[in-house]
Amino acid sequence: MTAPERDERSPEELVAGLTVLLEVEELDTNLYRGRRLPGGVGRVFGGQVIAQALAAANQTVDAELFAHSLHAYFMRPGDENHPIIFRIERDRDGRSFSTRRIIALQKGQPILNMAANFQRPEEGLAHQFDMPDAPSPEDLVSERDFWRGRSTELPEKMIRWVTRARPIELRRVDPRGLESEKRPPFDATWFRAVAPLGDDIRLHQAVLAYASDMTLLGTAILPHGVNWLAHPIQTASLDHAVWFHEEFRADEWLLYTTDSPWSGHARGFNRGMIFARDGRLVASAAQEGLIRLRAERG
Repeated sequence: MTAPERDERSPEELVAGLTVLLEVEELDTNLYRGRRLPGGVGRVFGGQVIAQALAAANQTVDAELFAHSLHAYFMRPGDENHPIIFRIERDRDGRSFSTRRIIALQKGQPILNMAANFQRPEEGLAHQFDMPDAPSPEDLVSERDFWRGRSTELPEKMIRWVTRARPIELRRVDPRGLESEKRPPFDATWFRAVAPLGDDIRLHQAVLAYASDMTLLGTAILPHGVNWLAHPIQTASLDHAVWFHEEFRADEWLLYTTDSPWSGHARGFNRGMIFARDGRLVASAAQEGLIRLRAERG
């Protein structure tokens, strides 16, 4: 077994690549094109499509309005070898709220339908759940280094994949290797962009939307003693929702706590809360995903 290959790109280069990826090109009124990120896996990461769809919708609303929620359905796998076209429907523009529908298309077929709502900032009654206790990210190992220490446990191709340099750093509170023990359906992960993102609130929202699809689905697998790296399991996001509660910085550590109240019928339901280090609940997420043991298909 050879050692995992080192990616020589700096954190700033990785984040610059993500920032460019989340920019969309205006083709015509209400029509945008997202950039491609070929990575050798064939399918487009769902968080990328959501973040690009949000970026496209942002282009069509008043500069004083910011996204407070989005709800997306994944209809087909995205192909990383083809550009994604985003078509925007301007459903409503009011004094306080604007609503947009976004259809993501590849080769003339929809791969995602999403609705996003935007609000002009205002004050109101406020409460939130307390942030749970968790080790600080400085006391945890990065997911990349975790797998570097286990380079003999996986095929070389998979080790290269799980140790690749990424613009989002993950530090799991309770990292899981190839163990298949059953665990309660609760998880927690710190994440952040690996370099500064600037001060554009919309970019920070897009990066959070991108990252929110990274660890959520796996929570529904924990109670079943199944490990996606060690078992022939098929997983895919079916839908995804994000609610933005407070301003935050996605280039500072955020704690993503997740739980899964239910799974069945080859689907798993997952919920997440995202906290800033100062304890503010800055966003929430929910997702239902496909979870299918390949051996069960017959």
